[in-house]
Amino acid sequence: MPYVKIELTREGVTREQKQTLIKGVTDLITNTLNKDPHLTHVVINEVELDDWGYAGEQVSVLREKGITADKK
Repeated sequence: MPYVKIELTREGVTREQKQTLIKGVTDLITNTLNKDPHLTHVVINEVELDDWGYAGEQVSVLREKGITADKK
């Protein structure tokens, strides 16, 4: 029974985007590992920006400085 945990910062990920992630990860596990999709669990946890740190700073501070995770 595969279990996949995805942690993201709470920055407006939509319900549709979450569904795309869940479907994509489930399909990947099914196709790569030949696992039953009905036994594959995907959990998405959203973390507040103040509760996530990178390079010694809170992500909330990095965002204030204009540093984002968006593709350029």
